[in-house]
Amino acid sequence: MERYGYWNKILHVNLGDRRTWIEEPGDVFFRRHGGGRGLIAHYLLKHVPKGADPLGPDNVLIFAPGVLTGTPVPGAGRHSVGAKSPLTGGFGESESGGFWGAELKRAGWDGIVVHGVSATPVYLWINEGAVEIRDAAHLWGKITGEVQDAILGEVGDARARVATIGPAGENLVRFACIANELNEVAGRTGMGAVMGSKKLKAIVVRGKTAVKLADAKGLNTIAKWVSSTMDDKHRAFHEFGTGAAMQGKSLEGGMPVLNYRLGAADTIAKVDAIAVRDQMRVKMEACYACSVRCKKVIHIEKKEEVAREAQEKTYGGKGKVGFDPLGRYAVDPRYGGPEYESLAAMGVNLGLDDLVAICKSNEMCNYLGLDTVSLGATLAWAMECFEKGLLTLDDTGGVPLKFHDADGVIKLTEMIAYRRGIGNLL
Repeated sequence: MERYGYWNKILHVNLGDRRTWIEEPGDVFFRRHGGGRGLIAHYLLKHVPKGADPLGPDNVLIFAPGVLTGTPVPGAGRHSVGAKSPLTGGFGESESGGFWGAELKRAGWDGIVVHGVSATPVYLWINEGAVEIRDAAHLWGKITGEVQDAILGEVGDARARVATIGPAGENLVRFACIANELNEVAGRTGMGAVMGSKKLKAIVVRGKTAVKLADAKGLNTIAKWVSSTMDDKHRAFHEFGTGAAMQGKSLEGGMPVLNYRLGAADTIAKVDAIAVRDQMRVKMEACYACSVRCKKVIHIEKKEEVAREAQEKTYGGKGKVGFDPLGRYAVDPRYGGPEYESLAAMGVNLGLDDLVAICKSNEMCNYLGLDTVSLGATLAWAMECFEKGLLTLDDTGGVPLKFHDADGVIKLTEMIAYRRGIGNLL
């Protein structure tokens, strides 16, 4: 029987006994659940017992693309990751863009369900229909960029796609994320901590098989039509990314400022998408099959002369390589750039108008494996507690928790990822 949009193949992996098997749920299953959150809800209800520890062996970690993932439909290149959340104790799900989900579909899989806990660090290598559980002891403790570089060298295919956790996931930070292609993340609900609890460092996928379509010509026609209907809002997202919402949110009083005590900030123009474009954005990139291309790429050097040289040699004079006028931070373009959520949560919510520091904290979250939204909310709450005397220097180990302190935010981000000092509590 021909199937279109899905393969009728769910990969199950038990890390405890190193066993893999294929489930073929049937057409009714996919018509009922589709993909993404529907698949996640099904497998959580089926496999996770009541009262299960989110960071224990009874939890399952599910990677679920959608029926349209891997097809030419614009905006359908996303995948969901789900488990019982260690952050909330309830249903946990987060989405990510990029190319990883499409690669999984092109490898012939409709989803992955990870069971159990490995005794030692491992990663999964999925090459079309072949599945290997490989040793990852040498990768444990490394940041996401180091992991991706090492794994692509090991599998010998630079076009493979890597989804990995950073040190925050290994250390079971409850809002750790899973990063794919370094600049896309399944950020919410602590999925990185679940992955870390299973000692699963990464899942690497390579697929070369096109998803079967019932009417490829018709779907391509529709996809082209959808791409041609971009309006001013879509063009704004292409020009500025999701940070285009910064000014509007502030005008309507909907920005999180100083732990939500205010809804607007007079410093928005210093940290909004226009400032990013003019000071440090080198180009825009797209997720799989997306015509909007809203993903900004940030490049910052510590010195102005180095930035100028990089702009000419690396980008042919196009875009804008930024520099830190204080000579503190450089930002690697491989980690992308801050979206609206990061500019808000790690910026005005913490009282920061230092755009270089905000971009640095975003880069750190991507390579350490932290969710910027939860991190920003946690830091803002702790800062207000410190401001009101509910937390003292005795509680924080001598570390002041202050709004408007860019260097303090950078320090606290690392402390939380490695659970050092007050970072362990936060």
